[in-house]
Amino acid sequence: MKQTLIFSGTTEGRRLAELLCANGLECTVCVATEYGELVMEKRPGLTVHQGRMTPEEMKQLLRSGDFLAVVDATHPFATAVSENIRNSTAESGIPCLRLQRDTDILPPGRKNGLRYPTHEACAEALKEMPGNILLTTGSKDLSLYSGQKELLPRLYARVLPGLESLSLCYENGIEGKHIIAMQGPFSVEMNEAMIRQYDIRTLVTKESGKNGGFPEKIQAARSTGTKVLVIGNPERADGDSFEEVCEKLEDLTGKKLRRDSRMRISLIGMGMGGKTLLTREAECRIQEAELLFGARRLLAGIPGPAEKVPCYLAEDILPYLKGKAVQNAAVLFSGDTGFYSGAQKLYDALQRETEAGVLHARVEVLPGISSVSCLAARLGKSWHDAAIVSIHGKSANVLGTVRTNEKTFLLVSGLADMKALGALFLEQRMENIRITAGYQLSYPEEQILRLNPADCAALEKEGLYVCLIENPQAEKKRLTHGLPDSAFLRGRVPMTKEEIRAVSVCKLRLCRDAVLYDVGSGTGSVAVECASLSDRIQVYAIEKKKEAALLTEKNREKFGLANLSVAEGEAPQAFEGLPAPTHAFLGGSGGNMKEILAALYRKNPRLRVVVNAVTLETLSEITGLLKTLPVEEEEIVQLQVSRAEPVGRYRLMRAENPVFIVSFTFRENGEKDE
Repeated sequence: MKQTLIFSGTTEGRRLAELLCANGLECTVCVATEYGELVMEKRPGLTVHQGRMTPEEMKQLLRSGDFLAVVDATHPFATAVSENIRNSTAESGIPCLRLQRDTDILPPGRKNGLRYPTHEACAEALKEMPGNILLTTGSKDLSLYSGQKELLPRLYARVLPGLESLSLCYENGIEGKHIIAMQGPFSVEMNEAMIRQYDIRTLVTKESGKNGGFPEKIQAARSTGTKVLVIGNPERADGDSFEEVCEKLEDLTGKKLRRDSRMRISLIGMGMGGKTLLTREAECRIQEAELLFGARRLLAGIPGPAEKVPCYLAEDILPYLKGKAVQNAAVLFSGDTGFYSGAQKLYDALQRETEAGVLHARVEVLPGISSVSCLAARLGKSWHDAAIVSIHGKSANVLGTVRTNEKTFLLVSGLADMKALGALFLEQRMENIRITAGYQLSYPEEQILRLNPADCAALEKEGLYVCLIENPQAEKKRLTHGLPDSAFLRGRVPMTKEEIRAVSVCKLRLCRDAVLYDVGSGTGSVAVECASLSDRIQVYAIEKKKEAALLTEKNREKFGLANLSVAEGEAPQAFEGLPAPTHAFLGGSGGNMKEILAALYRKNPRLRVVVNAVTLETLSEITGLLKTLPVEEEEIVQLQVSRAEPVGRYRLMRAENPVFIVSFTFRENGEKDE
């Protein structure tokens, strides 16, 4: 295969080599120094030739290889090298392209009085300027400045961190802290920091263009009030831009160059799985992919030579990608990438690896047709006005959602979920609901099944299901807490009464994604009230008495709360293994108030706490603890409720026992305000 010979040493040269290799074209890159070879990333199809060459050595290199074209991508100030390259290729008949950098980018009003045609002229001008001087012109021209004795003590040279550059600094009398050996280009902030660190009054730079960090130097100098002396670009204006060089190489190679050299990773929504519902864009990306990831059922039947890897989790995909040099990879997800999909987690992981420089990639996300939109279309139903719930690999309050919505679309994992769904509705005596299931949507065996709960429980076919559940007798969903006491199963277990419960829940200030510990849950009335507010709240009811824990579990089942878990055990030992809480309600402490609060603080030093105290002893204990605990937003409320009860022709008020509601928030610094 004919290849391209690139004389490099610049950002443009490295970029062109990467582009050619990424498009499957071979190239040899010539660099002058060991450092130039070091910064060239190793790639398939890339050969690096290191060392300075005479014109005759250049001719020998041309004769030794099968070169299609020569590209001079050397620095704009390396005019002698460019002349040697032109002379060496003149007799070979091989096209020689000059990749020219656009350097004329000085801001308006900054050109007059700043530009010098040569280093000698610039060095002469520096004699009249006081203060320290930062040279950013490289190491090869140092002698023109250090040879001026009055300049040498004031010179600070910023050079590449290579042995050749450092040797030249020492040879020219620039040593120690006067050498700044770093690889650029540099940001404005970095330039400003160096100017201030070394008390620079004048900055000297070549007119090296954007890729040489020229604009950042100018901006840093302006913001710090530093003078700038610019060595004008000596290059003739007869070269080509990067894009023009690429176009000429396309003509010579007969291959269209994809400009972005990064690996393209496409996260693709496959719809239901059948190819008929695949978008045209997704189909093109799959055809272009050399590497395909996804579940086995999604990979099955995809034609072509692409390597197929049956996995879709980030921890499996990332190590595999790092060892592959491909242009196009794709990860297949069922349904739509933005709808209950693993695409977001993988996207975030890929972005982190890319930003860290571990992957040289760009990631795109392509949508698909979700099972909900597909089923809705099959049935001629809208879905914007429906509740949407997923129990595909997760839990959800299906019962509560169906009770309060006329239409609910439900994503399930398979046959086992369908049978459990039918059993749930039969147990709750909800025989009147209508279940329409889409079975194997988009596949040849697709069916639309009209079911009642008994039919659902009796299903036998394994496969992919999605459901529309219609409840014509749906209740209106409550927007506030406040269940009546009669709504709960009671037994002989004490219960926080309705009005106390209502105020206590208000004082908790629950938020979305809250994690609540209900310590001493009793019947579970507070836990049920809080879990009913939102599926995004996770509640742990902690109860040491077996009878009470069983009653809480029965109330959880009655209200169908998948986001409520019962932990039987004594606090604080029962906290072990539970996720850190954001809120805690203490209805009973069993004499362990101090230990419980200490354990809660260790779990989360910004925890919101509400305590109910019925006895004066409990109130005394908690108020005493508040004097030593690191808390803020303390509040103590006494609540006494009286209820009217009929006595003959009259109603008399009967008072309930007063309850103290103590609320506060832990403060993270661990110190009590005086």
